[in-house]
Amino acid sequence: MTAPSRSQGMRVVHLPARTPYAWKLQSRDFHVLNETKIRGGETVPATVGAEWLLAHRPLSWLDVLHLHHIDFEDVATLERLLDACLEEGVHVVFTAHDTRPMVGSADGFMERLRVLHSAEVGWVCLTEGSVTTLTEVIGERPEAAVIPHGYVAAPEALVDLERERSSSAARYLMFGASRASRDQLSTMANWSLGTPDPRSTLHVLLRAFSPADFAEGGRAPLLLETARRDPRIRLSMRPYPTDEEVAQAGLASDALLLPYLWGSHSGQLELAFDLNLLPVCSLTGHLPEQYEWHKGMVEEPEWFDWSHGHPNLFGEKFLAALQRATARLGSGTRPLDRDFLEYRAHEHKTILDDYARVYGGDR
Repeated sequence: MTAPSRSQGMRVVHLPARTPYAWKLQSRDFHVLNETKIRGGETVPATVGAEWLLAHRPLSWLDVLHLHHIDFEDVATLERLLDACLEEGVHVVFTAHDTRPMVGSADGFMERLRVLHSAEVGWVCLTEGSVTTLTEVIGERPEAAVIPHGYVAAPEALVDLERERSSSAARYLMFGASRASRDQLSTMANWSLGTPDPRSTLHVLLRAFSPADFAEGGRAPLLLETARRDPRIRLSMRPYPTDEEVAQAGLASDALLLPYLWGSHSGQLELAFDLNLLPVCSLTGHLPEQYEWHKGMVEEPEWFDWSHGHPNLFGEKFLAALQRATARLGSGTRPLDRDFLEYRAHEHKTILDDYARVYGGDR
């Protein structure tokens, strides 16, 4: 695909652009360059990194660089990229999805945040609480626009869809990469041993494993062994699940398990709101504020809070929340909420307007 011209709006590269969050940020004012061809016929990778961008200077082929997850970028390389953008008139925007690192050390994460702050990039936070947390981390309040996460499953893609009906007991879903920040293994074991109903099911949709998942300390072998011991647990794997595959898995389920050990914001929580799934969710980070944004329009998640107690309380708190969720689900199938989907469409227009201002559409 050839990149649209500058006359068709600001040209934006997302680093990276693998999630619905990045791809949905397109309007008549700006468009995404990832996976399109630029000068010389090269294609901007969806998972573009700082080194690739620096190798394709001058950066006259883009107007905005939108940074999302910078944990894998070398600090010195990140600084070089920011300097190049300043020299060549590329506006840089950083959305702070996380207020603590998903990978790497806390010191490295803070160093990257301070580099961005000193470079005076445009900041976006998903919640007011994250602005406060980042102020504590950086030592100074960033000039940040607060723009909510918004939908994960596009409302227009759900118009003709509905939840699969089931006469069986509650159907649970858990999906995503095997990260240190979420405990899939103990959650699966607790669900299996703590759910007596033989009709209940758990679908675990996994992203493809890497060697690190099987290295010393890796949990993949135990995860597979646990699943094999309970025929109600179904594992499926995709290289990188598509939006459609995730939505279909959600529409064949009633509740979504979100067993975060820590986290700042959650796109999966927003997906649960989109699909009217009951989230069974750790009370961590700024997730409660994500719910408060939609309070009165979506059901409150079944929270479980273990963060201020002994770590061994995680399973106990989760299992109690799972039992409460099972009672809340009852025996009926949860339909999609068409009113909420209509609200999501209006919300998205506001989000696009807000990003147009952050990107500098009036420059």
